[in-house]
Amino acid sequence: MKLINKTVLFSAISAVMLSSCGGGAPILSTPIENIDTTPLKESELTEAEKHNWGHLDLVKDTIPGMSVDKAYAEIIKGKKGKTIIVAVIDSGIDIEHEDLDGVLWTNKKEIAGNGKDDDNNGYVDDIHGWNFLGDGYDEQLELTRLLASGDTSNPRYEEAQAQFDKTTQRYTQIKGQYEQIYSALLAADEAVSKHLKKETYSKDEVNAIETTDEELLKHVAVIKQIYGFGLESVTQAKKEIKGGIEQVTDGLNYNYNKEFKGRKTGDNPDIFGDKPGYGNGNVIPVKKSESHGTHVTGIIAAERNNGLGANGVANNVEIMSIRAVPNGDEYDKDVAKAIRYAVDNGAKVINGSFGKSFSPHADWVRDAIKYASDNNVIFVHAAGNDSKDVDTEPNFPDDNVDYVEVSNTYIRVGALAPKYGSEMVAGFSNYGKKNVDVFAPGAQVYSTTPKNEYDTKGGTSMAAPAVAGVAALVWSQYPKLTAAQVKQIIMDSGLPVSSKVVVGGNADDVRPFAELSKSTKMVNAYNALIMAAQLSK
Repeated sequence: MKLINKTVLFSAISAVMLSSCGGGAPILSTPIENIDTTPLKESELTEAEKHNWGHLDLVKDTIPGMSVDKAYAEIIKGKKGKTIIVAVIDSGIDIEHEDLDGVLWTNKKEIAGNGKDDDNNGYVDDIHGWNFLGDGYDEQLELTRLLASGDTSNPRYEEAQAQFDKTTQRYTQIKGQYEQIYSALLAADEAVSKHLKKETYSKDEVNAIETTDEELLKHVAVIKQIYGFGLESVTQAKKEIKGGIEQVTDGLNYNYNKEFKGRKTGDNPDIFGDKPGYGNGNVIPVKKSESHGTHVTGIIAAERNNGLGANGVANNVEIMSIRAVPNGDEYDKDVAKAIRYAVDNGAKVINGSFGKSFSPHADWVRDAIKYASDNNVIFVHAAGNDSKDVDTEPNFPDDNVDYVEVSNTYIRVGALAPKYGSEMVAGFSNYGKKNVDVFAPGAQVYSTTPKNEYDTKGGTSMAAPAVAGVAALVWSQYPKLTAAQVKQIIMDSGLPVSSKVVVGGNADDVRPFAELSKSTKMVNAYNALIMAAQLSK
């Protein structure tokens, strides 16, 4: 499943807005004290900083970015290096996007549209990559598939049933809450617009409203609460809450629906060798709303300094689009095939911003990850958004069996938020001293979305491509390095953080940052390039 986090925002809005609608006393988060003496950025991020914070420098900007801009200014200085092919295994990419159309991988051995497998790689008309989902989009979760199979002998069947029951009940409740919130927000927006005699208005205008009308005061309180949770406008709030309603509705209709059949490729996903070459060459997302893969791609490779909306981390890459991640849980077969396709067709870095807790054919994917490692290819994987320790709770795909690793080029990435100090680890991010390698910017990341648009999203899905971009940048400048060396450089060159941080968004769980990952560091592109130069000599 694609790893974008929305839970924290929706929970916060629910708690406060329901109180404004007669649902009880508001639940406000307690500010977390600064638990160390590290310098903090006291002022709010500017608009420019919000759009680029992951590229900023901790020392100069007091923002926990990766020093990408510093690396370009002081080390890269316009040098292109060798072109690196980066495969993005995701939901598909808008290959016509204004900020991405110049960084696409093209299979020069294939003739577009002739219906033939010109290069004999097993895939017909794979011009910019491959689509293992075919025309499919919505899918069940693995735990739903397990329950639908009726295989009560499966050792995780009871666990799956418990999770299914708990989540469907929660989703049904949340759906009702979101609909109530949305209705209250629409009413408040209408009332405030009527009072101010304008359809759009600012935070200052809302704060300046003086009235004895109790009904209007209630509506004003709703709008103020929206601003209080960092939402910049009522329009944004309506978009976010409507998106939440759609998300839980899709969850109930597809992800947690035992009767739903989403696969449209005609193969058997439980037989690895069934129907070779299934799918098609159309790597573009089925729906405009399916923006995940396009957003991930922009973080890696949006064309730099072209006057458009975003800058990617890497300046000399070609993006291979591999569509294998649906709205639901990806099939192990698709992921394993996608990794092998990327390796066999020249990718040096693979980004996997997806994950799940159940994996019936984890060995297929693990073998593919080993195949990538054996062929000198890096696989970067998002750690997940469950606020959990992946050393003790399963998160797939992984590269180990009982902590014995099969790959030395797999990098698992946790997410940072744009505020240095005790709250720098994104509350949703998974962690693990043994199974998470590094942390990188992942919350509130601005990047490309379909139809030449841009948006801010958060999740370890956004942290993984930041690291994939650094890997490509380093390898581009120092192409004689091995994949294992590039991984080690990324881990060793990061900035160590000596302070304690809040873990899992729980203010009562405070630990040293060093306990949350194997490297104990946050990724730093500037340092990585310096270390790569030294190692290359």
